[in-house]
Formats: sequence, C-alpha cells, structure tokens
Amino acid sequence: MSNSDTIFSKIINREIPADIVYEDDMVLAFKDISPQAPVHILLIPKKPIPKLDDAVPDDHALMGHLLLKAKQVAQEAGLENGYRVVINNGSDGGQTVDHLHIHILGGRQMQWPPG
Repeated sequence: MSNSDTIFSKIINREIPADIVYEDDMVLAFKDISPQAPVHILLIPKKPIPKLDDAVPDDHALMGHLLLKAKQVAQEAGLENGYRVVINNGSDGGQTVDHLHIHILGGRQMQWPPG
C-alpha cells in the first residue's frame, strides 16, 4: 500500500470523516476511533512519512513542529494532570498504519510498562 492510500491520507484529503481537533499547514490532529484512554488523539504530519525511521534530516522542522503541537493539542484537550505521547515504529513497535503518527493519551493514570 502506498502512503497516499493510508486511512490517514484519506483523512487529510477529507475522503473519509474524522473528528478533527487541530489543523495547520503541516499537521492534523483527530480523535482516535478506538480510544485506549478517555482522551486519545492522533497527530499526523500532512507530509507522507511512513514511519519514524523514514524521517530524514530535512524533516527536522516538521518533527519539532509535531512535538510542539502535541503539547498544544494536549493542553487544549484539558490534560493538565499529564499525558502520554507515543510513536510506534514498525510492526514490532505496534505500528498498524504506514503513516507516522503520534498518540496523545490522557484522562487517566497511565501504567508502566505499557505492554
């Protein structure tokens, strides 16, 4: 499957609906349809990067933007007591969609180890 065929690309292109909570010219954030916590938001770059391992030095500004927007999205979601930021990378890392994405999880005490 090419990156342009992922469910996340279709959300970016508005081909399928999503509960979008933030968007700018570089990233899009939306509520996960299968939440693992009371608040579970996915933050994705609009640039198609299949996984973290595929990011290149030219992506440094985008990668920093993603983390700063994760903070902003978490604050706007009311996660003042804390939250978890997760990036799964590859199949052994639990990645199921070949489009880099950040999970923002909160609204309850997170456990460690995660699994």
